[in-house]
Amino acid sequence: MEETERIGLSEASKADHLCVLVHGLWGNPKHLSYLKTALQQEHTEDRLHILVATRNSDSFTYDGVDVGGERVTAEIEAAIEELQRRGQEIKKLSMVGYSLGGLVARMCIGLLYSRGWFDKIEPVNFTTFATPHLGVRTPLRGYHSYVWNALGGRALSTSGRQLFLIDSFRDTGRPILSVLADPKSIFIKALSRFRNRVLYANVVNDRSAPFYTCAISKVDPFANPEAIRIEYVKGYEPVVIVPNLPARPARQDEPSTTYSRVVSGGYTFLTRVPLYAMLTVFVPIGTVVFLLNSGIQSFRSRQRIRLHESGKAGIGLGVYRIPVMIENARGAVEGTVKSINAGQQQEYLPDNAGISSGREPQTKKLSTNDDDQASEKSGESEESTAELTRTRSIIELPTLALAPEQFEMIQALDDVGFRKYPVYIHKVNHSHAAIIFRRQRQDYDEGKLVIKHWLKEEFEL
Repeated sequence: MEETERIGLSEASKADHLCVLVHGLWGNPKHLSYLKTALQQEHTEDRLHILVATRNSDSFTYDGVDVGGERVTAEIEAAIEELQRRGQEIKKLSMVGYSLGGLVARMCIGLLYSRGWFDKIEPVNFTTFATPHLGVRTPLRGYHSYVWNALGGRALSTSGRQLFLIDSFRDTGRPILSVLADPKSIFIKALSRFRNRVLYANVVNDRSAPFYTCAISKVDPFANPEAIRIEYVKGYEPVVIVPNLPARPARQDEPSTTYSRVVSGGYTFLTRVPLYAMLTVFVPIGTVVFLLNSGIQSFRSRQRIRLHESGKAGIGLGVYRIPVMIENARGAVEGTVKSINAGQQQEYLPDNAGISSGREPQTKKLSTNDDDQASEKSGESEESTAELTRTRSIIELPTLALAPEQFEMIQALDDVGFRKYPVYIHKVNHSHAAIIFRRQRQDYDEGKLVIKHWLKEEFEL
């Protein structure tokens, strides 16, 4: 009864689709209240079961993506088995991750895949909101970047080291985020099985997870949003942006507003001076208090991890400690270790490194717009000629100074394929919380439009 009541099911429910919601760092199920409510209003309980993960909440999120993933996987399996005992067979699965929860969800699906669940259950929707798929290393040059990347990862225990790519995942000798994106891993194999893969990424004022990492991008077209032409998805203006469009200069008849100038200016400041960004977040709550609390939480996290590793945390650990690679990757690991060592010295790219902002590397399963085709057929009509002219006006954007493993992650995840929706939250300077309407605040209401778009246009029952 406990599992069923917690999921919020009625015994008469005939739903065969389970949707799992996973919150982020420092998070708890309350952060996903609006997301859950919106799902329930769109799809009644006789059509969809909703499980909001609870076993990896609050300070437990310090313990790492892998440990959190194992906890949530155990929770999912327990829920499915409980439903089966009541004669309610689950045939379809959707995963939704917010912030760090998106990485935990990617860990979960690899474990579920390895345990044969995807042979019995169809993976349907995989969605992330403001998830740092590439970690949170600052892609800048200079000592500010070095200080931020060196200190930031050590303030949040295991999860922090993983987000800053300074961890070593088990016997791979590689950061866990690199392993999650390895084409030979169970995690990429699992991700590729989902019918729909969608992400939403804030373009400004996300102090926790910048655009490039949430959008899995090697460029940031929105570093100066006033300089480019932004096209919104019809019916979801002015929040959800049309994905995969080239960056083109803003029209002359589109003057910037005072508010948007302040917003974009603040975003640029936080992006370019990461150390100041850290202080902007930490100082209001007291730097000393924060670091003291981080030390305490890190100590407690290490204790919990030891219990988890010894199998004394209530989870049969052995069932999840399976090979993460589909093939023997010993040789590949040796090569990757060298890449990691080299990556510690490459906080920048050559000055002439830049790519066209025309479009992210195209994915195998997602369609593109017709820019290239228009160029080939430019002589056939005036419309094609106009399209060619627009194509030539594409802004050239510099490639961010990412680490080598981050570029590898981008390629692997793009090969699998995501629909990537940029999100422009205008009303608040904390878009990370607003994107899912994390709290009942009127100035967060733009997040409701994001959720509406996902439910109406992307979520498949």
